[in-house]
Amino acid sequence: MQLDEKTIRKLISSDLMDLFIRVGLIVLVIVLAARVLAPFASLLVWALILAVALFPLHSRLARRLNDRQTLSAIILVLAGLLLIGIPTLMFGISVAQEVRDVYAAYENNKLSIGPPDASVAQWPIIGESVYSTWKTASENFPEFLKNLPPLFNKIAKAALSLLAGTVGAVFLFIGSLIVAGIMLAYADAGSRAMKLLFTRVTDPLKGPQLQQLSAKTIRSVANGVIGVAFIQAVLVGIGFALAGIPAAGLLALVSLILGVAQLPLLLITLPAIAYIWWGGDGSTAYSVFLTIYLVVAGMVDNVLKPMLLGRGVAVPMPVILVGALGGMVSGGIVGMFIGAVVLAVGYQIFMEWIGNTVNDAKPSI
Repeated sequence: MQLDEKTIRKLISSDLMDLFIRVGLIVLVIVLAARVLAPFASLLVWALILAVALFPLHSRLARRLNDRQTLSAIILVLAGLLLIGIPTLMFGISVAQEVRDVYAAYENNKLSIGPPDASVAQWPIIGESVYSTWKTASENFPEFLKNLPPLFNKIAKAALSLLAGTVGAVFLFIGSLIVAGIMLAYADAGSRAMKLLFTRVTDPLKGPQLQQLSAKTIRSVANGVIGVAFIQAVLVGIGFALAGIPAAGLLALVSLILGVAQLPLLLITLPAIAYIWWGGDGSTAYSVFLTIYLVVAGMVDNVLKPMLLGRGVAVPMPVILVGALGGMVSGGIVGMFIGAVVLAVGYQIFMEWIGNTVNDAKPSI
């Protein structure tokens, strides 16, 4: 039976209308779901990153507990809270109290600093000016600050902003750790769902491979960037405490931020070494020991990073590092993980495409 042109147009028009309605409803549902999840986006992304990073440890622990997934997840969350969450929260509260006390003393004109050591004047180039300014400030610090109100107000506001961001990040980490524990309790079902998603987007062969690559890349970045930065911050913080440097904990936090940002810790260890030699009261041997310790601790990432970053991933370490740095520049710490995964997956797809192209170009005999 043949259809005339009018009937064909009517059928096509009806089908197109149904298609537009279905697509519109799908888009509407996606937009509404995104708005509902938007306030929890950072929490969920961090929880997913933590869950992926902790999954190997969770699997080993669950096997020892006769495959009790929920109990394993609870133990990991409690251990994380005890070892990291609670100390970090206490540190954040301590820093908050110190900043509040300093700001209150500034408001009440009660701030004071000690006089400089005579050796400060011997510093090259800037020694005399630093000594003179420091001595003037130590004699009447509130009066000294009155000459710099705009600058000090900006510094105080920046410190309070950093404090608020730090405390917020601590609570975000604790909440993410708890949500990650819930994800780990259902890790098997979640892994199957992600495998189906990758398979749906690609094919039954490449889907599981790309899923494994994404998970291993996240773990690699967590160990090679976050883990190394944390280890460095602890080592440097111990050195600051041994040297008696004021606000050693706060400087350790700054070291952690610099380490995550892939900036050299010599930016903070060199001034600390200068303080040890010109402002400290220890013996020469002890100063030499602290100097060597801080230099080694500030450069230990050069040894640890090649060992941990890219380990177990079928992608060169520089590719993951470039992806992590580029992602961090564009999207912060979360972007560091996303950038590394995207570049690693893109590298694999590109290399496979090149391999297929070379194989297709081989002459047949």
